This record gives sequence, C-alpha cells and structure tokens, in this order.
Amino acid sequence: MLGGGGLIAANVYASATESGSDQSSQTGQVLAAGATIDCPDVGSRLTDVPDGARESVDKELALLDQQVAAAYQQLQQWGQAQQQNSGSADDAIMNPLKEKRDEAIGRISDAIDQVGDRPQGLDDMAACTLQPSGNQSQGGGDTGQGAPSQSPADGGQGQTGGGQGNGGQAGNGPVVADYADITSVQPNVQTPAPQSDASRGTFSSSCGVNANGVFNSDNVIVAPGVSNGAHHFHDYVGNQANNAFASDDDLANGDTSCVDKGDRSTYYWPVLRLQNGKQERDAGAPGGGTEGNAGQIVTPKQVTLTFVGNPRSKVTEMPRLLRIITGDAKAFVNGPANANASWSCTGFEDRQLKDKYPLCPSGSDVVRSFKFQSCWDGRNIDSANHRTHVAFADAEGNCPNGFEAIPQLVQRIVYDVDAPSLQDGGRTVPLFAVDSFPEQLHKPVTDHGDFINVFDEGLMKEMVGCINSGRTCGAGADPGQDPSGNPSEPPASSPASPGNGGEPAPGDTATEQPSQAPADPPSAEPTDDATATAPASELPRVYSSSSPTHATSDKGHSDKGGSQNSGSGKGGSAKTDSGTSGSDKGGSSNSGSDKAGSGGSASGKGDGGQATQPAEIGEPAQPSAEGANDPSAAAVQTQPQAQGGLAETGANLWPAGIGALLVIAGFVVLRRMGRRSM
Repeated sequence: MLGGGGLIAANVYASATESGSDQSSQTGQVLAAGATIDCPDVGSRLTDVPDGARESVDKELALLDQQVAAAYQQLQQWGQAQQQNSGSADDAIMNPLKEKRDEAIGRISDAIDQVGDRPQGLDDMAACTLQPSGNQSQGGGDTGQGAPSQSPADGGQGQTGGGQGNGGQAGNGPVVADYADITSVQPNVQTPAPQSDASRGTFSSSCGVNANGVFNSDNVIVAPGVSNGAHHFHDYVGNQANNAFASDDDLANGDTSCVDKGDRSTYYWPVLRLQNGKQERDAGAPGGGTEGNAGQIVTPKQVTLTFVGNPRSKVTEMPRLLRIITGDAKAFVNGPANANASWSCTGFEDRQLKDKYPLCPSGSDVVRSFKFQSCWDGRNIDSANHRTHVAFADAEGNCPNGFEAIPQLVQRIVYDVDAPSLQDGGRTVPLFAVDSFPEQLHKPVTDHGDFINVFDEGLMKEMVGCINSGRTCGAGADPGQDPSGNPSEPPASSPASPGNGGEPAPGDTATEQPSQAPADPPSAEPTDDATATAPASELPRVYSSSSPTHATSDKGHSDKGGSQNSGSGKGGSAKTDSGTSGSDKGGSSNSGSDKAGSGGSASGKGDGGQATQPAEIGEPAQPSAEGANDPSAAAVQTQPQAQGGLAETGANLWPAGIGALLVIAGFVVLRRMGRRSM
C-alpha cells in the first residue's frame, strides 16, 4: 500500500511539474500575443531633413519599421517556443533589436551630417521596451505598463482616480481625469478668412457607419504584412478589402461601402468602446481583450466624410493611393506634437478638446473629428515615417515651400453615448474610450485617423472642380454645410434638430437610411435588437488577417449606447469571401508589401508543430514549407490548447495506474487477513 501510494504521489507531482511547464509555455504565448514593442519615434524628430540626405534617411527609417515588424514576428515565435526555450525575450529579441536600431540611427545621423547639421538626441532612441498586455496588471493602479505617470498632453494631471479604482475595465484606463464638461470649455475654434483665390467648395462622400461590423487590429499603412500591427481594433468604412496583407491591387479592386462606387478609398479609425463589461468577440484575442481593449464596441450614429478647399488657393488632385495618417497613436508616450484628433458635442462644436473626452449635456451627442493634412510634396504617395510627404497648412492656409494644396479630408463621427457617471467611476453609466496600444492607457490624445485615396481618377477630377468652383457636391453633400466642412449647428437648446442628437439631415450617413447601405447587403433580415445579451453568433464580425472569421449574416441596430451591429457584406480580409486566405496576399504570413516597413514574417510553426527559429531582426523570417500559406500558422494561440491524444495521456499516467492497483491489492490482503484472524 505504501509503495502504491508512493507511485501515485510521485506521478501526480511529476504531472504538476509538467503542467507548470505547460503553463509557462502558455504564459509566453499570451505575452507574445498581447505585448507591444514600444520604440521611440525617430521620424518625428526629423522634421527638416536636407534634400541631399532625404533618400538615405527615408531608407533607414523604413529599415527601422522593418526591424520592429520582424521583432514582432520573433516575439510570436518566442512565445510558441517557450516549452523548448527558457531564454528571456530581452536576450532573444529586445537586445538584438536595440543593436540593429543603433546602427540604423547612426547611419541617419551620418547622412545628415554630410550635408547639414548633425541631429542631436537620436542616439538615445535606439532602445525599445516590451510592454505587456493591458490586462496583465489589473488592480495594480492606473500607471501600469511602464507608461509615464503623467503626460504633457493631459495637463500634468497624471493617472489619478476614476475607472472603478483600477483605471477602467481592463486596468489600463480611462480614468476620471480624462473627461471634461463641454459646457465649461470656452469657444476655441478659429477659421482663417478666405482670400480672393480661395477654393470654397465642398465634396462629400457617403460611406456608412460600419454597420457591417468590419474590424481588424491591422494597419496596412504603418505595418503592412504584419497581423495585429495596430494592437487595437479599427472601424472601417469605404474599402472593404483592407487588412495587413492588402496590396494596392486588392484595394483598387475591393468592394466599397460608399454610395458613389467611384470612391473605393479606405477610411479607418480606432473603435470606441463602452467600459460596461460586455464580452465582444475579440475579448480573448490580440488587439482586443488580451491587450486591454475591453467592453462593448459602439457603432457610430453618423459619419460624414467631407473634402474642403484651401482659404488662399485652388487645390490640385490627390495622387491615387496617397496615404495620410493624422494624429499619433502613441501621443501619450511620444508627447502631443503630432496629436490631431478633436472631441466635442453636437451643439457645441465651436469648442474642441484635444486631450479630454467630452461630457455632453442631455440631448447632445459625442462628436469626434479629424482634419487631415492638406498639403502634398507633389512627388510621393507615402514616406518612410508616413508623415513628411504631406503637411498641414499654417494658420493663414499657406502650404510649406515645395508643397501644393490638395482637398482636405474632414472626418466627423457622431456617437449616441451618455455622459459617464464619474462620481462612481462609471459604475452607473459606463465610461467610454477609444482603443489604444496597451501603454497608451486609452488617452483621448492618442486618437488618430487613417486614409488611403482610392478615388477613380474621373471622380477625383470632379471633386477638385467642385471645390475650386465653390460648389457643394458629392453623394454625401449636406445643404447645411458651411465652407469649412463643419455642419451648420443649431443652438444647443434644440437637441431634436438635425446634427444635434435628433434625426439626421438628408445626406447624413446614418444607419436608418437605406441609401447608405453597402453595395452587397446582408442576406438575413435585420434583427429587432442587438443588445449586450446577443448570442455569440450575433456579435461583431472581427476580421483578423491572420485568422479570417465568417460570422452569420445578421445585421442589427443599436439603441442608446450603441450596441455593435453585425452583418455580412464584403469585408475585413481581401480573401475571406472565397474562404481561402492562404494566397500570396491574403493569408501567407510571409507575404510582404511594396511599402517599406513590413519586414516580412514567419510561420509560427514548422513540421509537426515545432516552432521555427526566430529570424534575424530586419530580415524576413523563413516559414516552414507546409505552414507558409496557412494563416493560422502565424497566429498565436491565446487560449490553452489540448495537447496529445488519449494514448499519449495514458502513457504519461501509467505509474499512477500501477500505484492504484497496488493500493487496492493491499486493501484486499488486509481484509482477508482480518477474516482469518477471526
């Protein structure tokens, strides 16, 4: 009996030890899935690069992006290989990344030094930090993830209070200090007076509100070819083929949600969520819950996309496939130099907030707006840091030397959400916030918008002619729109008026208007409700470029609070409709992009599920032959997965089985001996 018990105890202990090893492996996988590599933005420091050094600098900035992209792929492989590799992420990934970045930054400094003044401070920007996912430190205070305790953008208020005592639902923001009463803000909007040669017209495109629920956590501009490159979810309107692997051809041939099918442009921005505890489909997925982006995704009530002119000159056509990013997704850490989103309320849009979410009075809706760069260098559709090929006009409307005026995209998104109850940290009425990188703590100053111009050339000419001639044109044109691109607002005392919380005006992009629906409507009838109690099949369709998802074709509507709709449509992944994402562009994690910065990627598994060796940073990783076209091969598992079959499990437990038989035999012998003694 003692021998059998010993066998059982020894086997159970061994199993527990193995389980702990498995748990360590799973922890590594979760870290790899949810962590972000936070690197200083070298490009933001290079605001004035001499022409003689521009080509070399652009090449090295692109290499910096490529190195980070490759490091992300290494991080995924490192997480998958933890069972065989006990090394740290610093040794395997972060230290080699620093060395590579240091060399590239040195070449940037040398190139500029040859034709101008050597830039200062770049040498200190080589080191990056590995930030764990947002829900790794719940209850640990508001400053988690190694982020600064305060930011220049939040007025030095830091991370105090709010968010149910732990900085929001996922423990990494928002907090009470991130909100401001819009009625206490003084009017602060200034518009330059138009000159005699001004281009006074407007052109609007009506592309819906993402009622189809097209989301992913990619960013094809910043991180082409990298799944979950944004580390937060985006709403997409317009082009429905946008994911990390979408090529220029994919975008040019993609479906569009825009009423005018000549506009296949892609417009995207971080989703807005209510911190109400609802488990969306991405609750356990990279870009969603594993990175602190938790709660109910809110469908916009209204989206207007208006192109306006220049107050001093005529505008010229945008080049096809021009990329523009406005705002800075890492402004909380980088500082507010590139921050550009504005927050306000309907009826109060002469008062704009940059670093606070607005608390709107009853009958007024939250308004989120972006004014994109309106000056182009006349040569490039993108740049290595995705900024220097475009610029903002100055306060009078003048473009920098060498730049020409183009139509300015003014993006306005309206949400029907209630002002949160700050006195109890959002328990009664939930807080709302945009998705963000984990270390950015959902700060409003990190809000940003992305745009790729895929207008047909004829429609672009029509747009420019309309704007230069002072007319109001386009499928989304609103007769009440003023030349600055801002809808004419009635007084705040009229909440039922169009644009101020009531019914949308004609031409507004609202879910109630059939004309605003995508070209391919869902096949199922709309459901009567899309509340927080909706079954999993009716939750938003999350299109991850690494693991396409086909949801049911239900399409719902949102009541107060904006419960997310779900529908079919064409969306998310350029290859999802065929169900074969393993093509060169749709699913291979080795698929790159013509744009610099992808760095390639590697399949997370080779033959037999063995992890491949991490690639050299800055070099594309080599996928296995069998896993190269399998989108799931590069995806990191975020949930514990069963390992082995029944035979393997039985083989591991045979000592315990023998021990159990010995114990039973001992009991039988004792019983017989007792009977004989009687």
